[in-house]
Amino acid sequence: MEGKEQLEKSRERIIETIAQNIHLYGLTPSAGRQFGTMFFNDEPLTLDEMTEKLGMSKTSMSTSVRSLSDLKLVERAWKRGVRKDLYKVKDDWYQSFIDLFSIKWRQSISLHETAVRKSLNDLNKLLNDPSITEEFKETVETDIEKLRYMQDYFEWLDQLVDAFEDHDIFDLVPRKENRQEDRRP
Repeated sequence: MEGKEQLEKSRERIIETIAQNIHLYGLTPSAGRQFGTMFFNDEPLTLDEMTEKLGMSKTSMSTSVRSLSDLKLVERAWKRGVRKDLYKVKDDWYQSFIDLFSIKWRQSISLHETAVRKSLNDLNKLLNDPSITEEFKETVETDIEKLRYMQDYFEWLDQLVDAFEDHDIFDLVPRKENRQEDRRP
């Protein structure tokens, strides 16, 4: 029995660490515990099974699994003879990170590019206003320079996201090969 207790303790340590760090994905610790529990389960789980294992409400399990699924960390699974929805951790954590990174940064890039474009348009109109003072014109030109710097940064960031999505990032930082065939990293 001591071996089984050691195994459970080891798993619980990892599950709690995931729960503590899942906020990086914008999720709650309970979603992290759910993810960790699913990670160590070799078979896909139903919401009922997750509820039983974690002692949380089915509604909470459903909300968390939806959030995990939206971030492409878990996926639905199919098993012959099982009518309930089954869920499992996605096997490719590298791709899961790329998906999350890309989704979050594409949204940020889009918001910033729109704001910068509109602000540059407004500031360029100000520059053409003959009634502004020379001092104010210098302030506007300084702001334009700052916004152009932001544009350059977000263009670079867009290329970085492309490098992740195209997997070119692995040329710089190679993936580790799986230690076991057909197993999660």
